[in-house]
This record gives sequence, C-alpha cells and structure tokens, in this order.
Amino acid sequence: MLAPLYTADEMRAAEQGHDVDAMMQRAGRAIADAVLRHYPAARRVAAVCGKGANGGDGRIALRLLAEDGRETVDDLDGADVVIDALFGTGFHGAPRDAAADAISRINAAGAPVVAVDLPSGVDASTGEIAGAAVEAAVTVTMHAPKVGLVVAPGRFRAGEVEVADIGVDAAETRHRLVTEEILRLVPRKRESDTKYSAGSVLVVGGSPGMSGALCLAAEAAFRADAGYVAVATHRASLPVVEARVLEAVKAPLEDVDRLAQRASAVALGPGLGRGDDERALVRRLLDELEVPVVVDADALFELEPAGWPAPRVLTPHAGELGRLIGREPAWVDAHRLQAAEETVERFGCVVLLKGSDTLVAAPGEGVLVAASGTPALATAGSGDVLTGVVAAFLAKGMDARLAAAAAAFAHGRAARLAPHERGLVASDVVAALPQALS
Repeated sequence: MLAPLYTADEMRAAEQGHDVDAMMQRAGRAIADAVLRHYPAARRVAAVCGKGANGGDGRIALRLLAEDGRETVDDLDGADVVIDALFGTGFHGAPRDAAADAISRINAAGAPVVAVDLPSGVDASTGEIAGAAVEAAVTVTMHAPKVGLVVAPGRFRAGEVEVADIGVDAAETRHRLVTEEILRLVPRKRESDTKYSAGSVLVVGGSPGMSGALCLAAEAAFRADAGYVAVATHRASLPVVEARVLEAVKAPLEDVDRLAQRASAVALGPGLGRGDDERALVRRLLDELEVPVVVDADALFELEPAGWPAPRVLTPHAGELGRLIGREPAWVDAHRLQAAEETVERFGCVVLLKGSDTLVAAPGEGVLVAASGTPALATAGSGDVLTGVVAAFLAKGMDARLAAAAAAFAHGRAARLAPHERGLVASDVVAALPQALS
C-alpha cells in the first residue's frame, strides 16, 4: 500500500553490515543489463565515473559491457550510450565547477543516459536541484526508489526508473510511495447502507462564471461512490447547477447550514469567490463544522490557522501553497517536500500539494507521494475533480491522510484510464473514476 522511499541517510543505514564489494558487483551487473536491454544496438558505451562507490558501480558496468563485446570509449561525443556514475545518493547542494562541466558534457553528448542510482545533481533525499543536473533516459536505482526520484524537480530528470536488488534488507523509511493497494482501504457500499451512510457530501462554491468548478466536484464525489451529494451555491448559479448535476440536491448559500446537517464531509471552495462575504463564510464553516472538510481553491485565499474542531485537508497547487506560507510559487516548485512540511507545521492539518508528484503531508508523519498521474491532468478543472474525490472518501469515514493519498492515486489512475490522453478534459476524469476504483 505504501512502498518505502529512501533518503540518503536511510539508504546509508540500510547498507551497514553488508559486503560492499558484493553490493557493487550486483549494482554494476544491473547497470550493464539495463544498457543491454534498453539499447541492444548500442556498440560504443562511455561512462563518467566519480571517486566514490557510485563511480565504482559504473566502472564495473563498463567492464561487464566490454566482456559482452561492447566498446567502452572515453569520448562522450562518439558514444551510443552514456553511463552517469558521477555522484551517488550522498550528493547535495550544487556541483562544483568541474563536476558541473562534466554534467554539461553528458547532457550535450546527444546519446541516451543511464544514471546510476539517480541523475547526478539531484538530491536523493528531497528531489531538489541546486545547480547542473543530468537528464537521464533511464535510472537504475539500488535496492529501492529514493525520494529524489519521485519528487519534483528530481523526478523530471530521472527518466524510466528501474530498481536493482543488491542484497540489502528492507528498512523503515519516513516517506512512502502510494501504490494501488491503497484503494483497497476505500469502503465499498454494503447491503445495509443507505445513501447517507454510504457517504454524504456537501459541496460549497460555484459563483457565477465559476459554477463548473462546483459541478465537477459534485459529479466527482458521486463517481467516487458517495451515496448522497448536496451543493450550496450562489443563487445566480442555481439554474446552471440544476441543469448540470441532476442527482445532487441544490440550495442557495443561505441554506448551507441546513444542508450541512446531513453531511459527513464537506468540500469547500470550488469556484466560491473571494469577496468579503465568501471569506467570512469560509472562516465560519471551518470554525463550526464538526465533520471533515476539504479546503480548496477560493477557500484557501487568505486562510489563517485556527483551532478547527475536525480534520481539515488543504489541497493547494504551488501558487496557492506559496501564498499560505509566504513563498513564491517558483520556490515551492524547487522545494516541494519542504514546502509541504512547512504548511503542515503552520496549519496543523493534512496538506495535499498538487502536482505530477502529489504530496500528502500530515502532522507527525512522513510525506506520502502519489505519482500515479499523467501530464494530461494539466487541464482546467482537474483539481476540482480531486476535491470531490477526497470529500467522498472522507465522507466514507477514511482517515484524512489516507483519504487524501487514496484520492490522489485514484485521480491519476482515472486520467490514465480515460479513452484519450491528448485533449483530456476534467469531465473525462470524472467519467473514468468508477473504473479506476474497480
């Protein structure tokens, strides 16, 4: 359900007590095999090897490739494949000038790159890139994935990631990768359920011109198997919502408290608006509602920490999260793990940072990484769909952290199951949710 993701320190601890030479031989063999498997027609192989164990792995791979009849060359420009064995998991910060030059030569060689453990220049523990970094086509990582291979921006440099068994025992890690097994935790409807006990969701939002956000969240909650969905929206938006979301109960915002009485979870913010009245409504609902609330979109605007009476799940993208902690979006993109953890520290609740590597952080817990998505999710409304799924899972009684992680995985899986990737729209993701949960 949650696979280990290793930091540099955790990997170093896991390797203690093992035969270093044996581990390096296995690593070198795995690298050579990856080159032969991915690039069987390659005749000339070059490697850039550092001084440490990572460089040793690369040199062993070169020897094995030479034994297989491949020519190992020093000139990167004449290579069919380049092995990047410059830095290992212990690297952090920015490469010094000579190493940066070597990385530039690797990237400029015009040949596919097979990285050893992770692309040189990527921080294994965070995914951060402080200077030059290798653009790998394939990364062969030893024992288990590292945090930096699945968290951006490092994940964008890793290419296809393969895990090599080097004879190291499994160990506990702080951060974990979400797998499809998490969907087994989502409660299914039972014979004894009513529409309310199967999960009752209230969605609050939908100002004029933004009613689609509310509709997508409500439809997603239904498709994520909630039994009952109600929406509270601006009066001017009611005719549109009535026509679009047939199954939901609708009422104006003035009736939100009545609708909330039957809700077991609330989605607050999709298309709500940022006026004084809307912000006052957000503060009041968050302070008073004794059920879990997903806080998204306009409800995140000028949000301040408070002693909330029930679980709250914040679901910002990088720009929204940056405003919550006083950071620029570019800083958040470059330090995603730290940004998510800072937000949890400030607000004391579950935080889901959207992205190709959706991060779920919670007080006192490591970060869960849901990397099931696809670039096609970079489309308007996909975040509203995710909000509806989180709300449905919360309404079914799931723990807030696991509900957010399961929703992120289901959301990405639904996008991959949609009938087309190019031209995907948020409604396509909604339609694929039942299949994603099957």
